[in-house]
Amino acid sequence: MERVRVEKKDGIADLRLVRADKLNAFDLPMFAALVDAGLGLAADRSLRAVVISGEGRAFSSGLDIQAVMSRIGEREAGPRLSDATAGSPANHAQRAAWIWQEVPVPVIAAVHGVAYGAGLQLALGADIRFVAPDAKLSIRETYWGLVPDVGLTQTLRNVVGLDVAKELTFTARVVSGAEAKELRLATHVSDDPHRDAMALAREIAGRSPDAVRAAKRLLNTALLGSVADGLRLEAELQATLIGKPNQLEAVRANLEKREPRFHDPAS
Repeated sequence: MERVRVEKKDGIADLRLVRADKLNAFDLPMFAALVDAGLGLAADRSLRAVVISGEGRAFSSGLDIQAVMSRIGEREAGPRLSDATAGSPANHAQRAAWIWQEVPVPVIAAVHGVAYGAGLQLALGADIRFVAPDAKLSIRETYWGLVPDVGLTQTLRNVVGLDVAKELTFTARVVSGAEAKELRLATHVSDDPHRDAMALAREIAGRSPDAVRAAKRLLNTALLGSVADGLRLEAELQATLIGKPNQLEAVRANLEKREPRFHDPAS
């Protein structure tokens, strides 16, 4: 029962949700597939960037409420959504979106059609979002009498103001891709989000993988930690980069006006 397909080329993972007949709605196998895919990609030292998109007419319509509600109380072979996960503060449901912050390389979401509820929370788990102007986005959970619980508290606060976060959560209001850019839910508005996300992924893949991985870690830590923690980590990470093979190759390639030849990170 395939829910996610990953194709890798030139260090870029093109991850697609492949439940198009249900607008890529999240059932229990979808949650599990996203966590498994994230764990696999996080361990790939050749990885440079990830692009997440949905097949068919939508990014994701959110929780498959009928499929998930009908399974409440059942014990399955796999984990429950509320089960803890090893090595992460997130439970199984939350980690489907949060794991993209744990993946050490940049993750870019390409959003078209609808991104509702869990689907929007998945997009917010990415580092960067390209959104079609006519896309429809909604923090949908209050529509179903629920609260967002796929990591939204740890992602939405980093992209919009608290007042906007509250309004969108309280109302379950649908916003267009164009409005999403104004509200900062979207990084870029694009007529072809997947094309532009892949182009950015290729640009990122051309930089030193050591530096890019360190930069993601640094910026995430700086956002959530103290001033002292952020400044300390800047110095520590710089010491791991300067004078090392990939950093020297970046300098040589720029001086020699050629494409760099980087090595996969050692750890």
